Amino acid sequence: MAQKSNAGADRQAKIQAASKASGGGANKIVIAAVVAVLAIVAVVGGVVWSQVSATKEAKGDGNATPAGATMGTAYPAFADATPKAGAPTVEVFEDFQCPACQQAEGILGSTLAELAQAGDIKLQYHVLNFLDRKLGNDGSVLAANGAFCAAEDGKFQEFHDAAYLNQPTEGSGWTVAGLKKLAEGAGLSGAALDTWQTCVEVGKYTNYVNAVDKNAFGTEGIQGTPTYKINGELVDIKTIATPDLLKAAVAKATK
Repeated sequence: MAQKSNAGADRQAKIQAASKASGGGANKIVIAAVVAVLAIVAVVGGVVWSQVSATKEAKGDGNATPAGATMGTAYPAFADATPKAGAPTVEVFEDFQCPACQQAEGILGSTLAELAQAGDIKLQYHVLNFLDRKLGNDGSVLAANGAFCAAEDGKFQEFHDAAYLNQPTEGSGWTVAGLKKLAEGAGLSGAALDTWQTCVEVGKYTNYVNAVDKNAFGTEGIQGTPTYKINGELVDIKTIATPDLLKAAVAKATK
């Protein structure tokens, strides 16, 4: 447990460092929160928050699903943490190529991780790839495979966080070589890294990601990313736009 707490602190430090490097600090984060909300509500500045269109899906090599998930369902993060009695389920719908998702992750990501590690919430990710079809590349599905292949070695969160900290310019996508650097940074090396690369190259989790994406815009009823649900109910992002608001919403939903 001590190791998990340190990991959360390291994660927050990375986010703060990234903010300072871009000339911000605490005020930058507050401004980003406002910008993220306005961008999502107004659909401006190139932020993608739109409904998926029906196009051909990328193909994977089978019906592999990450541990704890079934085909088309969310991935449970921090599965080794023990939820407290009445802890609500918080679901995050995201796409690794989504700029607004990166903004939201920078503002809320560390708080979600801390709440999940403390057992205050059950955190689930719906990792989507609809932006591949809108941007004409395969960056989202590659990054999603990278995250779930890293999860096989217990490195999902490390890879997930690194992917957002190093998100490429919208439309330029990801490459296996670029994602491999993230996997190395997440702690994979040697045979484990070789296995990870093969996993990504064959698209081991592509069919799973396709199914999650389809369900998100179908059964789950979302309209775009980022989207959040608490105990199965869609949340107005304005009501959780800061860490304090998020904590308040979680406290209200705790039974």
